[in-house]
Amino acid sequence: MPQRLSIRSWLLEISLAALAMLLGLFFVANAVSESDGAPIAAEAVAAVVSFTGLVLFRRRHPVALTLFLLPIGILLGMPMGATPVALFAVALHRPARFPITLAALHATATAVIYGLVLGLTPEYYESVAFLVLLHVSLVAVAMVIRAQRQLVASWADRVRQAEEGQRLRIEQARHAEREQIAREMHDVLAHRISLLAVHAGALSVRRDAADDERQAADVVRQCAHDALEDLRTLLGMLRTPAIDRPLPTLGDVPALVEQTREAGAEVSLSLTGADDESGEVPDQTGRHAYRVIQEALTNALKHAPGSPVRVNVDVRYLVGMSVHVANDLGWHHPDATRSARTGAGASASALPGEGEGGGGLRGAGGLRGAGGLRGAGGLRGAGGLRGAGGLPGAGADGLRGAAPSAALVGAIPGAGAGLAGLRERVQLAGGDLEHGPTPDGEFDVKAWLPWQT
Repeated sequence: MPQRLSIRSWLLEISLAALAMLLGLFFVANAVSESDGAPIAAEAVAAVVSFTGLVLFRRRHPVALTLFLLPIGILLGMPMGATPVALFAVALHRPARFPITLAALHATATAVIYGLVLGLTPEYYESVAFLVLLHVSLVAVAMVIRAQRQLVASWADRVRQAEEGQRLRIEQARHAEREQIAREMHDVLAHRISLLAVHAGALSVRRDAADDERQAADVVRQCAHDALEDLRTLLGMLRTPAIDRPLPTLGDVPALVEQTREAGAEVSLSLTGADDESGEVPDQTGRHAYRVIQEALTNALKHAPGSPVRVNVDVRYLVGMSVHVANDLGWHHPDATRSARTGAGASASALPGEGEGGGGLRGAGGLRGAGGLRGAGGLRGAGGLRGAGGLPGAGADGLRGAAPSAALVGAIPGAGAGLAGLRERVQLAGGDLEHGPTPDGEFDVKAWLPWQT
């Protein structure tokens, strides 16, 4: 939908059109003084058409407007004044090939027609020289202004990206701190409260204990149980919201590409071999492919903004999946033969940030029966301790993989942590990864992921 112009923009359009009409009047007056001008009625109609065209179409359709004005501007004076304004708009709002082509076309046609009319006289050469100088000046000045605007826009975009990156780093740091607090609270408090509940439950079932001692032990046990419930709620509040989201798969790649397009990138997606079998691609394999594409698109946006990106995914049913992401670097890299390659034989390390649980104490001390007291007075949780703090969800892996990966936290500044995380992910999956610049001036990320069942 075309953007509505403000009052200031309309005033600018009218002012430029009026300036073009004044320039056209100069050409008409010059032609009338030499008694070779067109009829006044034709010039008046041309003036109205030129003025209206400049006001309505100079900004939105400058190429079409210029093509319309070029032929009649050679024959009539009023459109001749509007043509430079339209040509300037083309150079200001369109790539360089458009104004250069139109200027060369107009100058050539005008020179040929003037040569046929005036002959090869000194006046003809003066007119041609003026015409060429006018076109070169208009196009050059407009292209300089366009380049300056693009530079300012790129600076603003970099500032926006830097602010967004800073916001993400702060958010990731806060999440990491919350996860650390939750983990420490579980490891220390949940374990100690669980032991307190166990001992209180054991005391309440002792035969030689007095009634008031049993009653006090029951109160302690119940308080410990309530404290564990409160702790579970508190740990849930400290959890990172993102870990409750469903993990992405191959079917989420089109949405990822669309999000990248909305961020201003030109991304093309080719997904082959999965038309009838995308639903059968193992989730883990699809998740690895999604992360590879996500990191590659992020790097392309960060390091080569505005460059087109091509994403190719080739699924070979029951064999594996190849992922290829390429973006233009904008410069030629003659020594781009070295690339980082990893394989299944490389040393594996824990895959960060997978979010599927790991490294946690599912039940703070593993007291699933409160020290074997299941029958000693019904302590299947003397305090409701389904695993002593058996807070399925209150434990360090009640935070089921809650700790954000160091790779994700460190990937924002662009220090190579993202590609390092991909390397670990791909080699753990038994595949291989290749990335680096190519002699063609592109940056390629290629991954092969075996079929995982």
